[in-house]
Amino acid sequence: MDDARARELLDQERQVLQVAAADVGAELSDLQAGEAPQWSDAGAAETDEETDEAVAALLRGRLDALARAEERLAAGTYGRSVRSGEVIPDERLEADPLAELTADESAAGPV
Repeated sequence: MDDARARELLDQERQVLQVAAADVGAELSDLQAGEAPQWSDAGAAETDEETDEAVAALLRGRLDALARAEERLAAGTYGRSVRSGEVIPDERLEADPLAELTADESAAGPV
């Protein structure tokens, strides 16, 4: 994958993550400020807040992965597995521009 396409994909991913993070942040702020919707089940608001916090943690992880991908792009190693150095196919990077491993390595799990 050429650097221009990689940069385009990473920029698009950043925009998506920023919008999602802002949405989750606003929901968390509303819940923490007591502006939660009226639930007939008292536990529903707590569950909603826990879900938002879990989504926020996932988004932070993706933003961290984005920063690492941008570092790899600057270093000239974007598109290569951080584990093995093997080339990550363009199709995988198109589907997930933050991919750090080949599909086989990812399926094998953590080392």
